[in-house]
Amino acid sequence: MSGLVVADAAPFALDLQKYMHKNRAGKIKTAAMSKNGFAVKLTVLVLLGLTLYGFATFDYKNIDIAEAVAGTFDNIKTMFGRPRLSYNTLAGALKALFVTFSLGALSTVFGAVIALFGALFCAKNIANPKAANIIKSFVAFIRAVPTILWVLIFTVAAGLGSVAAVIGLTFHSAGYLIKAYAESIEEMDDGIIEALKASGASFWQIVFQAVLPSSVGYMIAWTFLRFEINFTNAVAVGAAAGAGGIGFDLYMAGSHYFDLRELGFITYMIVAAVIALEMVASKIKSRVG
Repeated sequence: MSGLVVADAAPFALDLQKYMHKNRAGKIKTAAMSKNGFAVKLTVLVLLGLTLYGFATFDYKNIDIAEAVAGTFDNIKTMFGRPRLSYNTLAGALKALFVTFSLGALSTVFGAVIALFGALFCAKNIANPKAANIIKSFVAFIRAVPTILWVLIFTVAAGLGSVAAVIGLTFHSAGYLIKAYAESIEEMDDGIIEALKASGASFWQIVFQAVLPSSVGYMIAWTFLRFEINFTNAVAVGAAAGAGGIGFDLYMAGSHYFDLRELGFITYMIVAAVIALEMVASKIKSRVG
């Protein structure tokens, strides 16, 4: 009987040796013979080779790389080491920051309202499956186009200014939040919805008695996350769409009169605002959750 066990174990031992070997220190290592792992390594090596080839053949137009790198570090030192603290008085900077904050807040509120109704007809556990698939496909298309591109598209109709910026940010925010809200609704316990349907509850009674109470915490968390995204996007569209705010001032300082010290001060203001928003959002989400 023991001989039979040894005979049966021999092929297993031979197979095991294909996947395990000992290094010089005597420790056993496992060798995962995987085609996926080989493909990943080959892809990394090809990309590394192409990167090195690109650096070697790039036309630098007689630019001294060492001098350019040194100049870049000097500019960074000037920008962040000695920012201009009198940037048209602190009140002016705060006013521009408030404009950017308002752009982000308005687009988030409008997008959240649209997304709430869109998600109700997009969640498969409470909506018609065919309608939900159509809405999800349209929403996926909205999310596939970058926010800044939507803003530029609406500037054709609305012209440069805050109106185009708010519409573009709202459009992309609605697409983002519809997906987030719908997934929050779909995570509900189907038994609650079935029980309400069996008791004769209407669609809106199910929404107000089951859907919103169980999903409101997730929705608020997603909304504040999108607000943080919209704030940073509002900084970018402030210059691209002529919407004003601190993003426009950042563009002017960096591209027109090239004042590095003022550029550093504006950057510090934006970073401080983002950190403050993150702290406030974290507290609100913790209380709601």
